Parts: sequence; C-alpha cells; structure tokens
Amino acid sequence: RALGLTRRAARSMLQRLPLVLGAGAARAMSTTTRVGSNACFGGSWQRYKHESQCTKTPMTFSVFVPPAATPEAPAPCIFYLSGLTCTDENFVQKAGAARAAAERGVALVAPDTSPRGAGVDGEDDAYDFGSGAGFYVDATAAPWRDNYNMYSYVTEELVAAVRDAAPAVDVGRRSITGHSMGGHGALTIAMKAPETWTSVSAFSPICNPTKVPWGAKAFEGYLGSVEAGAAHDASELVRKSGPFAFGDILISQGADDDFLVGDVDQLQPEAFRAACDSVGQGLELRYEAGYDHSYFFIATFVDQHVNFHADRLLAR
Repeated sequence: RALGLTRRAARSMLQRLPLVLGAGAARAMSTTTRVGSNACFGGSWQRYKHESQCTKTPMTFSVFVPPAATPEAPAPCIFYLSGLTCTDENFVQKAGAARAAAERGVALVAPDTSPRGAGVDGEDDAYDFGSGAGFYVDATAAPWRDNYNMYSYVTEELVAAVRDAAPAVDVGRRSITGHSMGGHGALTIAMKAPETWTSVSAFSPICNPTKVPWGAKAFEGYLGSVEAGAAHDASELVRKSGPFAFGDILISQGADDDFLVGDVDQLQPEAFRAACDSVGQGLELRYEAGYDHSYFFIATFVDQHVNFHADRLLAR
C-alpha cells in the first residue's frame, strides 16, 4: 500500500507487466517473457514468447492456469497441437476449452504450429507447407533442417519453457491432444514416447499421412522422402509398437468433414482403426453426424476431450 494502491489494483497492474523468467533446459532460451494475460473462468490464459534454440526464431505459446492451481499444488496439463495455418490463438479464442479445464483443475498448453520468420525461401508460399505447417517433425532436408524442428520443440523445449514460466503447471503430469495436422502430431508424439504422456486424443487427425497428399508433401519437403515419414505416421507406429501404455485413444471425427468425404480422404480414420485392431490397441473413434473440420466442431466436443484427459491425469 506504499503507493496508495489497493491489493487488487496492484495485482492487476503487475499482471499487465511483461514477466521475464529464467528457462532451465539446454535447448530452452535464457528468458521467457509473458506478453499477455487474460482472466478466464476464474483462472487465466497467459501468453509467452521466447527465443527458441530448436527453431532459431522467436516462438509463442499460451498456457491456461486453472483457478485452484498454485506452485505448491500445481495442476496437471493437457497439450493441444493446432492444425494447418493456425497459431496458438485459434485454440485459445475459439475452442472454449478453459471452462471445462477450470472445473476439472487441469491446465492447457497451446504452442504455435511452426517457426515464424525463419527466412527460409518459399516458407510462405503455401498453406500446407512451411509457415503454419511444421507437421511436428524435425526436418532433415535442406533448407528446412535448421529451423523446422517442431518435434523437438514440443517434446523438449516447450516442456522446459512451461515449467519455468508457469510454476503452477505440473508438466510432469501431461496428456496431449490436437486437431488435423495437430491430431497427427498428438498421436505420433505420444506413440514415440508413451511413458511420457498419460493419455492421448485427437480431433479429425491425419491418421495415415504417408498415404495422403498433405503428408506426402510434408515428408518429401522436410524429410526428403515419403518413406522417411513412416516414423511419423500414426498408423505405421501403432502397427510397429502398439499397444501402448497410455491405454485407449479417443478420436472425434466430423462425419461431414470435407477432408474426409471430399475428393481426397486426407484423414484416413478407418486405416487407423484397422491398424489399432491389428495389435489390440484400444480406440474409441466417434463419428459426429453433421459436423465439419472447423472450430465449431471442436468447440462442441472439446469438453469430452478435456474430461477424458482429466479423468486419467487426476487419477495419477
């Protein structure tokens, strides 16, 4: 009260100031800066920026901290990976996931989908490759390999940055979900390190990317060949390594999705079902009549996914 401010006014003023915190992993940057904070369902959405060593660019991510979470009693978290063309803000502003997350006492973590402004020739030429389309792989082909390393960014650097920036979030207890390209990322990231993730789900994921145009373009560009993409293909991974310790997988799929029922089935959920059946991997594949590929679909069913993960995270 030395400045004549009430406690509430002082807290509000401090929340609007940039917050600079130390990062604690070899691949994380020296500082993470809070660039925004908005109250939401008793908790808050907090947005951060940091210089990434994985991508060699500034990266932005958002974290929802539920109202009951504290550094002494941190909340387990759900990572959400977005799809083609998106940033972290699509999920934050359109999905409406914070209500259920606040009620269940779980945090949400939403990264960007690619480096931005890396200066790679051609990175802004197409919606489905380059900026906004990192495909959650570590590129091995030039000129992408220096910057487009979203697999390592999500699995290593982002985890460290959230741990340091948001001490009320327990990244040691985490689950993962995502949409479309991000659904592909969620499935494959969980399958490649099943001991790390408590549970996995997806909305309209690209389930068999080596067999569809989106995946072929990404793997040829980032990895040098479609064949190299088999290591990042959910249908191939489940055949090779399933069933997984994290248990049943939940997938919600709009039955009227243009990318499912259009000229090309980019999503291939039935190929994934067949792969799961072949090794006894539990899968709940829900087709939702009348729904498309948009955030209207995600917003309708996001509570089911939050609760799916919360049930498992809070049981640990």
